[in-house]
Amino acid sequence: MKVGDSARTRRQFTSAEVAQWQALTGGHDTSGIVPNPLVASLFSYLLGVELPGAGTNYLKQEIEWLAPAPLDSVLTASVSITRLRPEKSLVDLATRCTDESGNEICTGRALVYVGEVMS
Repeated sequence: MKVGDSARTRRQFTSAEVAQWQALTGGHDTSGIVPNPLVASLFSYLLGVELPGAGTNYLKQEIEWLAPAPLDSVLTASVSITRLRPEKSLVDLATRCTDESGNEICTGRALVYVGEVMS
């Protein structure tokens, strides 16, 4: 791992998936918008599976919501390493999600503990 490394994923949430999420969480009707927790789950996926990957412990996430995520739009979420702190096994990452038109849905940052991954 090095500063600048990045990973991304693309995902389209359907009305059926949002309905399932609402049924599980007791969430309310979002009228054509992907609920923010589903958008944020894309970052969880990237951090735990792609970068840094297996063994990552999610410590902190800050998200600034800039626009609603349209239902059935292809969303692109990305994470990029901004700082490595090997003495503490910590990695800081920038996070970003856009819709298929390139509109920013959210930006932010994440802090993860990587343990043996940095050893």
